[in-house]
Amino acid sequence: MALDKPEPCPGFWKGKKVFLTGHTGFKGTWLSLWLHSMGAQVTGYSLEPATKPSIYEICRMDEIIPSYYSDIRDLASLSAALCETSPDIVIHMAAQPLVRESYHDPVTTFEVNMMGTVHLLEAVRQAVSHGSRISAVINVTTDKCYDNREWAYGYRETDALGGADPYSGSKAGSEIITDSYRRAFFHPPGSADPIVPVATARAGNVIGGGDWSKDRLVPDGIRAILEQRPILLRNPKANRPWQHVLEPLSGYLLLAQHLATSNAIFAQGWNFGPDHASSASVEQLAGLLCKEWGEGASFASELSADHPHEARYLSLDSSMARQELGWQPRWGLGSAVTHTVEWYKAWHRQEDMRALSLRQINEYMKGVQTG
Repeated sequence: MALDKPEPCPGFWKGKKVFLTGHTGFKGTWLSLWLHSMGAQVTGYSLEPATKPSIYEICRMDEIIPSYYSDIRDLASLSAALCETSPDIVIHMAAQPLVRESYHDPVTTFEVNMMGTVHLLEAVRQAVSHGSRISAVINVTTDKCYDNREWAYGYRETDALGGADPYSGSKAGSEIITDSYRRAFFHPPGSADPIVPVATARAGNVIGGGDWSKDRLVPDGIRAILEQRPILLRNPKANRPWQHVLEPLSGYLLLAQHLATSNAIFAQGWNFGPDHASSASVEQLAGLLCKEWGEGASFASELSADHPHEARYLSLDSSMARQELGWQPRWGLGSAVTHTVEWYKAWHRQEDMRALSLRQINEYMKGVQTG
């Protein structure tokens, strides 16, 4: 099992038992599929898919991934599932992931994103106390966990956490909770090695095939295109660090490999953001999407001003992941859009989407960097 290359290593993951929360979501489905393709024994813990259509159902994931369908806020159920599974690696992705939804339902957002993190880490603590040997835990948060000052430069892992909206605040809270559990229970002060190495992972705005969430540019755009109407942009000048979903997932996998095989220096927060050239305005991304799709696809600015506050600019500095993990983005914005449109067009033609998704993963794994 060689880990000398800075990429997800099938030799490492083959036979590994992975407990993945939020596996029925957009990112969770892609990660489940990738892990399964490398021979990992993935067990999922999540609610039923939250969207119709659902990438999880489209890719027929129930055929290959055993699941616990339960709420992350149910500590007893979560703890029992984790103890029964006795995983090698735990990846926590279950969340309320939408900024605008957090304005509509802040209580649920804080419950899921903060107490859900408490429950996951407490379940890990209980499992370890009962003899489970968990070699790595990753809590996936977001770039929005940083206290956004609208700076022109990327946020670093040492910058202040915070949030002007309930979603961002809840994710900053998740980061703080993780650090507290790490220092109190998993790597207490004075101990040479961690009982369990625990890290957090922060990524930018991901795009890719199979996202059907509401109030996100690409899913809203695809729905508009298929209905032969313009894509309406509520904040066209907002700048975001766009990246294909496989980019941060490769970082999570690489980080887990290092956590499980190396020392405690990797048990901290990590940024996995795109190259600066992949940052673009909402308007620019919509233009690329329409151009790639063709067939008269178009966009327009939404006239209504009745929208909650959203940051105009946010980007990540991923220098630490590049230097310490060897992680590098492989697909630029153009390639990310191309693969995204390819996925949705194939779905619209009713192709085998699990096979196509696996092909895109294999293309990414070939390591070709494209614009």
